[in-house]
Order: sequence, then C-alpha cells, then structure tokens
Amino acid sequence: MSEAAHALLDWAVATLAFEGESESGDLYVVVPFDGGVLVAAIDGLGHGPEAAVAARSAADTLERHCHQPVMDLLTRCHENLRGTRGAVITLASFNVRDSTMSWAGVGNIDGTLLRADPGEGRKRESVMLVGGVPGHQLPPLRPNELHVSHGDTLVLATDGVRGGYLDLVDWSKPPQQLADQLLADYGKATDDALVLVARYMGTAP
Repeated sequence: MSEAAHALLDWAVATLAFEGESESGDLYVVVPFDGGVLVAAIDGLGHGPEAAVAARSAADTLERHCHQPVMDLLTRCHENLRGTRGAVITLASFNVRDSTMSWAGVGNIDGTLLRADPGEGRKRESVMLVGGVPGHQLPPLRPNELHVSHGDTLVLATDGVRGGYLDLVDWSKPPQQLADQLLADYGKATDDALVLVARYMGTAP
C-alpha cells in the first residue's frame, strides 16, 4: 500500500499527542486505490482515548471505501461515527487518470494546495470547509475538484497547529522536513496536533 501511494504522492506526516495522553485523537489516512490515492486528516473531538476511538472509526471507514467520491466518504463516516464523540475530517482524493484532486472538509482541519507553477493562476487554493461534526451533524457538503500538476503540494493541518505559516515556509523542502517544521514551529501545547504534507508526483514536468 505504501509503495503504491508513494508512486503518486511524495508524502509525510508529523503528529504529537496532547501532553499526558498515551495516544492522539488526530489521525491520518493515505491509501491508494485503482487510479488514485485518498488522503485525509481526522480529528476526534477532544483528546485522549475516546477521541482516538472516534478517529480510528473514521480512518477505518475511509480505508475500506477509499475509491468512492469524497461526498460519499464523508456520509459513510457520519453514519459510522454515530455513538462516538464524532470527528472533524478533511479529505482529498487524487485521480491520476485526469490529474485532478477532489476535496472537502467538515469542521476545522485546514487544507491548502500550493501550486508548484501557478502560471497565470492562483498560487494556492484552500479547501471549502463547512461547519459540523460527522457523527453528530453533517451539513450539505461542497466538494470541489481542481486540476493538479507535478510538484503541487497539499498541506492538511488539524486545529492543534496555529495558522499563519503559508508565507513563512520554504515549500521546496521535502515533505518530511516541511511536516516536521510546521509541527515544531506552529504546534500548540494545548491539543493533539497533526500535519500531513503530500506532493503530487503523478504528472511528469
């Protein structure tokens, strides 16, 4: 699974549990399917074991159904998270056949796509987030599809990471260096934190 994902994405993650907790309620998913890769960041409400249970439920759902459209995935997560604390989720599905990325988020996990070569277009794009908590409240969803090019970099960060870093980071660095730097420089001490960096490698320059 990891080799297939890395063929399309050069990706890395950095994560930190809230001090005193044995496990984090912030989890990630990077799982390939035929013709693409699903990437997600999940934040179980609160922190500690109950938050981790909710996050694992969402992660298991996404891994089992990774080939489905993002709207269907979020709906499945909502149903399977009932009875748990719930979890906010932002996910992106890369399709190598047409070099697109479809993404959406429910809650407050930031998602940003940084263009390797913006040309005449925008240097970066932000995921459309809607309020709610899968497992408790799922509002109307607004997935969006973008064209992606070789070297474009997706960054997902949970709310345990402060904002304000987009103009301060050298995005040419390898994904692991970026993830580690963002967590070290912007991670909060008051919550679980997770940063996932995924660079699209599916279309040759």
